[in-house]
Amino acid sequence: MRFIKFVTAFAGLSAFCGTANAEDHENKSKAKPKLVVAISVDQLSADLFSEYRSTFNGGLKRLADGAVFPSGYQSHAATETCPGHATIMTGVHAGRAGIIANNWIDLDVERDDKTVYCAEDERIAGTSFGDITAATQGDYVPSAWHLLVPTLGERLKKISPESRNVAVAGKDRAALMMGGKDVDEIYWFKGKGFETLAGRKVSEKITALNTELAVKMDAARAPSKIPAHCEARNMKIPHGDGKSVGDYAFQRPQGGGRAFRLSPDYDGAILAAAATTLEYMRLGQGAHTDILSIGLSATDYVGHTFGTEGLEMCIQMAELDQQLGTFFEVLDSKDIDYVAMLTADHGGLDLPERARLQAMPDAQRLDASLNVKAISAKIAGDLNIQTDDQILHADSPFGDVYLSKKLSADQRLAAKDAAIKIYNNHPQVYGVVDGEALKKFPVATGPVDEWTVFERVRASYHPDRSGDFIVILKKGVTPIPNTARGYVATHGSPWDYDRRVPILFWQKGMKGFEQPLPVKTVDIAPTLGALVGLDIPASELDGRCLDLDGGAGNSCD
Repeated sequence: MRFIKFVTAFAGLSAFCGTANAEDHENKSKAKPKLVVAISVDQLSADLFSEYRSTFNGGLKRLADGAVFPSGYQSHAATETCPGHATIMTGVHAGRAGIIANNWIDLDVERDDKTVYCAEDERIAGTSFGDITAATQGDYVPSAWHLLVPTLGERLKKISPESRNVAVAGKDRAALMMGGKDVDEIYWFKGKGFETLAGRKVSEKITALNTELAVKMDAARAPSKIPAHCEARNMKIPHGDGKSVGDYAFQRPQGGGRAFRLSPDYDGAILAAAATTLEYMRLGQGAHTDILSIGLSATDYVGHTFGTEGLEMCIQMAELDQQLGTFFEVLDSKDIDYVAMLTADHGGLDLPERARLQAMPDAQRLDASLNVKAISAKIAGDLNIQTDDQILHADSPFGDVYLSKKLSADQRLAAKDAAIKIYNNHPQVYGVVDGEALKKFPVATGPVDEWTVFERVRASYHPDRSGDFIVILKKGVTPIPNTARGYVATHGSPWDYDRRVPILFWQKGMKGFEQPLPVKTVDIAPTLGALVGLDIPASELDGRCLDLDGGAGNSCD
């Protein structure tokens, strides 16, 4: 099922394609585009793009005919959804944006749960985030208040108030980090439909779409047709407790709506919501440039649930390509002068059980004993520290680790030294980076592919939010001890399989080219800014404008 086709008919979007002569195309290419479409495909690594590029014949093929940067980088170490999306439309590193991870610890927050979600406002009394992977999360209030810098859409609205800044995504954190605080419309998927910010009303068109979505989600789904190039990947891979991946084609029974997000249908619904919003807001059809940010989430859910190298991901890539092609046809039918950009918030690593069969013998799951509770108990016993609080706090078995504020200065020093020693001595730990050292270290500016691990961690670091120290796991270690909760693979490391993402630009009439040298996702905002005539001070950016003119001109001028 390609959901975008259903909604195209539902929304009454026109099917005609505007025609214009070559001179018109050339004139349009020199003018400011009326619409910027910024697309993030969650967990689309540069490796996946390269692996399937020869099979694309839809929207991804169109983008691959534009300006292609196959070696884009999320510069930072905390390669998660929220930090990655925070770089795309701001032009600054995740640490500078204040988005150090999906979740972090704030021991001063006035609630029992000290975990803070990147896209919530924990200042609101009575709220809590809970567990991001749980079926039922807390009652948090989605918000972009943690984002410390403006997005491209927000900057554009300051100089051109009539420009619209719109974001539509599968995840609230994707929409909020790409749209920012000042958005005209913003939607993300939750439950069986799209919702928006507290205090705002969901539009009638999106409400109607939600009604149709609820029906489609609960309907039985036949297996996806397996493309010929995916047949070789149709191989069952056991991963524990009788479970396996590698031979599933997204079929689901009547009432199986919970599996909706784990299928290509999810991206179809997101693009349908984007097309519906485009239609009723008439984006790109006014006197001023509009921004439409889209966060596609299915690739991430497929990667986590089934891994990145099996039948499921192969089908997902094929259907994503076709869905994007249909979405671009909707834009073309409106004869909108638009520029499209596509990238990803991070990459991903396949599940170790399959990786070990495919020339990666050292791939392994995390040792379950590597957790803050166990290490805190050991430190308390070894140092004879009596406290009603854990010695260490963390949201995950790696990344930011925080020392209890109930310790004396001497206890903190001793506990920190003991903790770092324990982590460093663990065979799955690459190393530990001290927060005090990061404070004194400038953000790197050299070639991003040559950054040290320390420099990558520095790009994720914020002095008011990051841990007292940061734990880095070795390459090939999947930080999921077992697959009981449904996730078999993940991301979040400073290694290139998580950092490298494609960066693609396309506009009608542009001369396509490919630049294989490394660039950064923080280069996207200044590049798009130049196209729409937005001059962003260099001091407010960590990226640079990429010249998209494949000829003698310069799109950055």
